Amino acid sequence: MAHTKSAKKRHRQSEENRAKNRSVKSSLKTIGKKIREAAAKGSVESAESELRLAMAKFDRAAAKGVIHANAAARSKSRLAAAIKKAKGK
Repeated sequence: MAHTKSAKKRHRQSEENRAKNRSVKSSLKTIGKKIREAAAKGSVESAESELRLAMAKFDRAAAKGVIHANAAARSKSRLAAAIKKAKGK
């Protein structure tokens, strides 16, 4: 456990940041799952509208350092590919 005042503050900050980061990561996973399910059902229009929102969320998370920029790009690419595949059916 931290002993100094500054170390205690740093620990508090890290706990708060961890909670925020977990929340953002969870919402990213949820929106990705929602898009994949919509694409699988054949609801391409709703999946495309969700993808636009998802891309903004992924970019924002990458900009804030919650996830790596390449991880955001990879996820966006995979979701777009899933929608493109659903359109081809």
